[in-house]
Amino acid sequence: MTTTASLSISSSSFSSVSIKNYSHRQQCIASINSVVSASSLRPRRQQRIISCEVALKPDSAPSISSSAVLEAKEDEDESIQAKIGARVRVKIPLKVYHVPKVPEVDLTGMEGKVKQYVGLWKGKHISANLPFKIEFVKDIEGRGPVKFVAHLKEDEFEYLDDVDERER
Repeated sequence: MTTTASLSISSSSFSSVSIKNYSHRQQCIASINSVVSASSLRPRRQQRIISCEVALKPDSAPSISSSAVLEAKEDEDESIQAKIGARVRVKIPLKVYHVPKVPEVDLTGMEGKVKQYVGLWKGKHISANLPFKIEFVKDIEGRGPVKFVAHLKEDEFEYLDDVDERER
C-alpha cells in the first residue's frame, strides 16, 4: 500500500522505471520520501496582515465630509450647465473628417455653440474623453450653410464671453 502511494506521488518521473526486486523498490521509496520530506521542510510563505486601524479612527487624519464632496460636485455640475448655450471659439489647430460630402474641415478659429455636456449621464459622471458637444455652422460651396457637431475638450476652445470681458 505504501509503495503504490509513494510511487503515485511522482508517477511522472518513475513512469518508465520498472521495479523488479524488493530492495530496488525500497530504494525508490526512500528516494521519493526524501524528496517529499525535503519539500515539506521549505519555509512557507508568511501571510501578511494589513491593519486598517488608521483608516477606522476618526481622529487619525482630517477628512472631507461626504456632504462637502457632494456640494462641490453639484457646484461643478451647475457651472457646466451654465456653460451650455455659450458661444465658443476653437483656439488650437484641429481638423475633423466627419462632415458629409466634405473631405476635411479645419475648425481652427471657428465659432460655435455649446449644445451639450456629455460627461454627465443620468446624474453620474462618466469618463468622456471629449465631453463638450459643440455645434458649428460652415458655409460650403454649392451646399450653403451646413450644421455639424464636434466633440471637444475644454482646453481646445475658449468662451467668447470671457474674451469679450478681457478686451473691455
